[in-house]
Amino acid sequence: MPQATGINDIIKPENLVYKRTEVMTPNILHYCPGCGHGTVHRILAEVIEEEGLQTEAIGVSPVGCSVLLYNYLDIDWQEAAHGRAPAVATAIKRLLPDKFVFTYQGDGDLAAIGTAETIHACNRGENIMIIFINNGIYGMTGGQMAPTTLPGMKSSTSPYGRDVKMMGNPVKMTDIVATLPGTFYVTRQSVHTPANVRKTKKAIRKAAQYQKLNKGTCFIEVVSNCPSGWKMTPVESNRWMEENMFPFYPLGDMKVPQESESQTTNK
Repeated sequence: MPQATGINDIIKPENLVYKRTEVMTPNILHYCPGCGHGTVHRILAEVIEEEGLQTEAIGVSPVGCSVLLYNYLDIDWQEAAHGRAPAVATAIKRLLPDKFVFTYQGDGDLAAIGTAETIHACNRGENIMIIFINNGIYGMTGGQMAPTTLPGMKSSTSPYGRDVKMMGNPVKMTDIVATLPGTFYVTRQSVHTPANVRKTKKAIRKAAQYQKLNKGTCFIEVVSNCPSGWKMTPVESNRWMEENMFPFYPLGDMKVPQESESQTTNK
């Protein structure tokens, strides 16, 4: 009888086309099915590995769904109080200017309690990378309305939809920081399709490379979904995001360095 084929016979090095980057730990992600966080984690880890930054990277993990990011990337980490990640990253980068320093924050953390820290770090031009995950809701604490919740969008604290007359307009943080003189590279991307994943990875790579130039803050917004908070399946949430989030938060670069600037070495 032919010998049974074992899994180790199938998964041979010559057959592998996709594997876990060594920067990611083997810990199982805790995110809900369909959530974009895991995808962003993966491509962030890939960039750190491919750019040779694993021993130089210092991440600042905030409060929110991504609070456990330090469990998934095998680099140095510092926990920050709610909303204070840019302030903590500022201190780290100023003390250790040769390190690759970044924050990874959700919209509740960055655009609500952390608005001041975000705006002023960007305005000062702190030489850090800020990754901003915008799913228009407080995903971790029960699906409450966030500063980024769309007009008319329902949440646990706006069950009839966001009424801008009563609750104010959504805050477009990326549009705001793009106007500040301290920001060097500002872009808004997504990870809901393979093509968009490649664009977001390219943006993260640029930001990592730009930090070596000491030219200012790199700010990357990733418009994402929240299937659990939105009470939708992953497929439904991606479709809803395309039809509703993207028109309000259009994807694309918002502030791009001049070619001469991006090729200039540190002063």
